[in-house]
Amino acid sequence: MQLYHTGHEIIQMPDVHYGRRNADFGQGFYLSDDLGFAQRWANETKDAETYINVYDLDLTGLDVVLFGRDETWFDYIFQNRMGAADRHGDADVVIGPIANDTLYDTYGLITSGLLKPAEALQLLRLGNEYFQIALKSDKAAARLHWQEARTLDAAQVERYRREVREEEKAFQEAFGATLQTFPAFAEIDEIL
Repeated sequence: MQLYHTGHEIIQMPDVHYGRRNADFGQGFYLSDDLGFAQRWANETKDAETYINVYDLDLTGLDVVLFGRDETWFDYIFQNRMGAADRHGDADVVIGPIANDTLYDTYGLITSGLLKPAEALQLLRLGNEYFQIALKSDKAAARLHWQEARTLDAAQVERYRREVREEEKAFQEAFGATLQTFPAFAEIDEIL
């Protein structure tokens, strides 16, 4: 599969042991299979180029865990966020949806404890579904082959960031409308 990683460095040999253990899919090197997504999440930093690193990954012989936007995925990411032992820490690759609260501002409500798990999952299912691929083992890193690094100029980065702002606005409108359907939030509206 062809994969992309956006950043300010050319990364030919990624370190799968670098990164937060409490990230949604645990420690690993995170990529996307969606070039449009990778471009839109680029950002600009003073005195640094912005790159899209392009890779090929051969999954043959790798232990791959695949998630959809379901209860199992929800439980996995929330356990990892709380610092529990990574249930799939021995997998080579974990593939699944990116939780939308890591992409857009959800005002901390999804992880606040105010929502029932089913409500939080309902909110995490809103909006576009983008996948992330987390390489978690040296074996997986050895199957990842760097192809090139594409440079994004300031105008491209700004155009992509504008697309993200428009997408976030649509997401937040859907988020607010969905929140109003939850009993606890309907009660707050009645009080106000």
